[in-house]
Amino acid sequence: MDGILFQILEPQRVINNIQKLIDLEPDIIFVFGSNLAGIHGAGAAKFAYAFKGAVKYVGYGLRDKSFALPTKDEKIKTLPLNRINYYVNQFKTFCIEHPELPFQVTRIGCGLAGYKDQQIAPMFKNFPDNCFFPLEWKEYNFNNYWTE
Repeated sequence: MDGILFQILEPQRVINNIQKLIDLEPDIIFVFGSNLAGIHGAGAAKFAYAFKGAVKYVGYGLRDKSFALPTKDEKIKTLPLNRINYYVNQFKTFCIEHPELPFQVTRIGCGLAGYKDQQIAPMFKNFPDNCFFPLEWKEYNFNNYWTE
């Protein structure tokens, strides 16, 4: 778990760093913002579909080395914060039930869904130690971070 992970910021950066991520942390589960339709066509979702085992038409949950966390609905419209928070809480329960699994949480909701870090990051307070958060969320005092 001491490896260095890179942060998904933009599609070109994903393309340039794919092999680095795969080589450094092959066992970590990539947690990405998805839509409930399971159409993983852009951003971190596209990366998860191409390289981490995300499954088309599956908009929530664990598949291979990816965990889809909905930030958009079936029509690809941004979910309200209370619905995202519901899924974050479901994910928290899953993490607690599976302490053997490491999770790399991306800045879900802060890209294509359009929310700000300060709206999303607090939802992840008091998550278990098997979760690693973006360095941009350091001000929220999580235990574990990942960076490039």
